[in-house]
Amino acid sequence: MTIPSPILQALDLAHSSWRPVLLQGLEAMAAANPAYLPALAADDYLPTEMRLFAAFSLPMAQVRYVLVGEGPYPRAESATGVCFMDGAVRGLWSEEADGGLSKPVNKATSLRNFMKMLLVADGQLAQDNTAGAALAAVASRARAGGAIATLAEMQARLTEQGFLLLNASLVFRAHVAPAIDARAWLPFFETVVAALAPQAPKLVLWGKIAEQLNKLPTVKDMPQIVAEHPYNLSFIANKDMHALFGPMNLLKP
Repeated sequence: MTIPSPILQALDLAHSSWRPVLLQGLEAMAAANPAYLPALAADDYLPTEMRLFAAFSLPMAQVRYVLVGEGPYPRAESATGVCFMDGAVRGLWSEEADGGLSKPVNKATSLRNFMKMLLVADGQLAQDNTAGAALAAVASRARAGGAIATLAEMQARLTEQGFLLLNASLVFRAHVAPAIDARAWLPFFETVVAALAPQAPKLVLWGKIAEQLNKLPTVKDMPQIVAEHPYNLSFIANKDMHALFGPMNLLKP
């Protein structure tokens, strides 16, 4: 079964340990829906710059967690191929004396709420007071060296913990509902999860679209934590997320 060459070329950004599995996953997609990948290859989609499989840069043997969001950010500069890692974000903290998180972080709602969740889990913020003066005080300490400074450092910390940062749909298309694209990628995810099963990684599923992966038998049998998507304000106070991420100290310098 032929996979379109633009899709195959995107495999170059994945770690070599993943290539046989990703090819098998693409073949499973093609078998389930022969028209999907050719149509995708001829369409405009995010992420650009051949970053479709950029999340698979972590060697397969090092995966301890599979974090699944919904889909790429709907902005070309933001969609990196890595779940909730917004390419438009550099610094995490505002440079203003009375500022909190940086403007690009505040624009990326999921990332903003993830940051606040980490700060609540770390005891730096109260879950009912995550803005204004309280957040400005946290940012002031961070700028003085009390926390990591950039999103790149955050991504590196997550990678060190063994996170594979995926989305339920690896693409965003303005004219296609995310749930439809996510449905087409289900055979791909089934292949990926089956390949990881001997390592027994923990699945972290964010949002209703990611939760649909539980329809797959291989996913249903894996240890997992299900939470609302981080674009919901309630995510900040999610105790399961506090228990998972708090001990990792992702913001520590």
